Amino acid sequence: MPRLEYNDLVKNTAQESSAIIRQRVETARVTQYKRLQEFGLYANAQMEHNHIKRLCKLTPDSIALLKQAFIKMSLSARGYDRIIKVAQTIADLDFKEQIEASHIAEAIQFRSDFQTISRK
Repeated sequence: MPRLEYNDLVKNTAQESSAIIRQRVETARVTQYKRLQEFGLYANAQMEHNHIKRLCKLTPDSIALLKQAFIKMSLSARGYDRIIKVAQTIADLDFKEQIEASHIAEAIQFRSDFQTISRK
């Protein structure tokens, strides 16, 4: 996984307001609904493996990172799919059409077993 640079940690960037965050979430929900409506779904969490394969577009870097995580974390098929679904939601919140490596990395960090694995 790519390391965070020191300057990224200490940036003095303005925080998003609740209104801006709310707008991003609402936009992401609309994006998800449009993508999933033909299947009778409304949220990425509802996707099954066949939906993921058809609808989730991953960059080559995100595929490579996901492969590393799959091997290092001994992921099951369900765990693999869950990471992609969370990464798709992160990409939607980031207004990206493809899942990038940074989205996969963030999704991996949300896993409860990540802390245990990353310390080995």
